[in-house]
Amino acid sequence: MQHLFDEVIDRRRTGCRKWDAAGQLFGTDDVLPMWIADMDFKSPPAVVKAIQDRAGHGVYGYPHKGEAFYTAIQSWMRRRHDWQVEKEWILGTPGVVPALSTAILAYTRPGDKIIIQPPVYPPFFSCVINNQRELVQNPLVFSEGRYCMDFDDLENKLDGKVKMLILCSPHNPVGRVWSREELERLGKICEEHDLIIVSDEIHADLVFSGHQHIPMASLSPEVAKRTITCMAASKTFNVAGLYTAIVIISDPQLRDKFMQVFEALDLNTGNLFGITALVAAYEQGESWLEELLLYLNANIDYMLDFVMQQVPEIQIARPEATYLAWLDCRGLGLEEDKLKSFFIQQAKVGLNDGRTFGGKGYMRLNFGCPRNVLEEGLLRIARAVKYCR
Repeated sequence: MQHLFDEVIDRRRTGCRKWDAAGQLFGTDDVLPMWIADMDFKSPPAVVKAIQDRAGHGVYGYPHKGEAFYTAIQSWMRRRHDWQVEKEWILGTPGVVPALSTAILAYTRPGDKIIIQPPVYPPFFSCVINNQRELVQNPLVFSEGRYCMDFDDLENKLDGKVKMLILCSPHNPVGRVWSREELERLGKICEEHDLIIVSDEIHADLVFSGHQHIPMASLSPEVAKRTITCMAASKTFNVAGLYTAIVIISDPQLRDKFMQVFEALDLNTGNLFGITALVAAYEQGESWLEELLLYLNANIDYMLDFVMQQVPEIQIARPEATYLAWLDCRGLGLEEDKLKSFFIQQAKVGLNDGRTFGGKGYMRLNFGCPRNVLEEGLLRIARAVKYCR
């Protein structure tokens, strides 16, 4: 019996960055795109229908975030994350990345230091540098088969110029779901050194069995008063192209500072269909999400078993969340530029270059795709490695 997510959908010639821009990015159209973080699955039927119904109205004027927008978010946070969020804490935003830059502008000054924890989502680097702040890296460490925060290194790098820490939770690309103990220790350090925490929690809903996402701001009132939480339905329900996200800020002073910059940049608007999709997803998409998580987890099982048996030169720590795998390719013995060209020219698979995340010798693979597409991508990699042995 075919699974809901087994359907292979031709995304070419749809203005899709993942597929239609692959030739420009990789220098050839002869690659299987498994890079940018969107899935090759249709969004939930309820989301598709809601967008179609709204499109059928025929008038697409400036949107308004009505009561349904806020109640859908509040209900979702309560059901999925045991987090009681008040309506006034919620701000709409075009995306998490604009929210990161807004927070940097609102709470820091040029020359201030901001800490990130690589390997991590590339805009964490660019948002800090492009806004003339000083980047401080607190690299994750790999220990006993999983990535962990290096708290000793973090505390050694804190001085009076460090004003902010940008957290990725769950973590992209290593797939960690931080434990309560880890988050509490991080929160205590940030309290002691008076750091603002900007927590990117866009993958919060894509967490696999045995793990639980804990919103940073839900830990305690003390942590909440210094935390800006960035979330979206975009990764969860594959609606990233509708550019709709949310920022949750419980502290009134932090919220006012954020809004001052947000409004000055004219970002406080909205996408008509993004708002429609968010409400439909949070109100009617939960059963679809549960099926998705089972499918993605099975993709992980297949991928890890295949790589262990067929490509032992590549190591993968099992993702606890997201649909992204962080491939340790150092066992291939290739220099950085040769590693990138190997996957493009020999394997003919389009992956994200790990260097953009701060990880030399690594690549990121998107397994949010039908099983036979994942099989084809892994077979291409295995054949290329075998040929080069």
